[in-house]
Amino acid sequence: MQTSLILTTFNWKEALELSVRSIFKQTHLPTEIIIADDGSNGDTGRLIQELQKKSPVTIVHSYQNNKGFRLSRSRNKALSIAKGDYIILIDGDIVVEKHFIEDHVQAARENYFIQGSRALLNASATRKALTTMELCPCLTEPGVENRKNCIRSNLLSRLFSFSSTRLSGIKTCNFAFWRKHAEEVNGFNEDFVGWGREDSEFTARLLNLGIKRQNLKFKAVAYHLFHPLNSRQHLEENDSILANTTDNRLNWCENGLSLHKRNINSA
Repeated sequence: MQTSLILTTFNWKEALELSVRSIFKQTHLPTEIIIADDGSNGDTGRLIQELQKKSPVTIVHSYQNNKGFRLSRSRNKALSIAKGDYIILIDGDIVVEKHFIEDHVQAARENYFIQGSRALLNASATRKALTTMELCPCLTEPGVENRKNCIRSNLLSRLFSFSSTRLSGIKTCNFAFWRKHAEEVNGFNEDFVGWGREDSEFTARLLNLGIKRQNLKFKAVAYHLFHPLNSRQHLEENDSILANTTDNRLNWCENGLSLHKRNINSA
């Protein structure tokens, strides 16, 4: 099974570097890393060029022009060039434990997508990690919230992982799915502009298609670096798009992945 790890970023090259370095240390490497860049400045591009030279796998820089927060479009561009049968999504402020890819690959099941968990780092722990370019938190480490999510355990994972049909708790900063299922729902909905709900709406269409949700606990451990909250300026409009999908049980969006099949290099 070929895996494409898609990592989103925008103008935070320090976090991006720490995130990619954690991928280099994986016990099971992805087939490729695609950095979905939502219009970062030149510093990010130069960093990616340096990371490409050091990487044990191919790194692809999927770039779009900066026209505001367009996460759905950025992910669709990356999906359109992905070679993997299986897609793992993280954000550029996520640092992963060394078994992260291995755990996701082992958890992959036909007709399921995976929702993973994350431990949250506070501002102090984040500054330390970015200064040292190292992150090895444990249960007793200061500055870690949701610290139970630092635990990796085969036994606990078997006991506490579960299936669900609910949208609550969806976070695509630690998320995996089969590429063919993304194509069947036409990827992420590019009607979403600004922060919020694009991940839930994508998930709702997968569920409406009949794809099941698996919550993976105590495996695929991820650490979320602290950052200020994004603007909620467009949240009301985005809530309306999500409500339309859930109320009408839609499993397809018009303004989605298929746009990039025709022109993946468009700005």
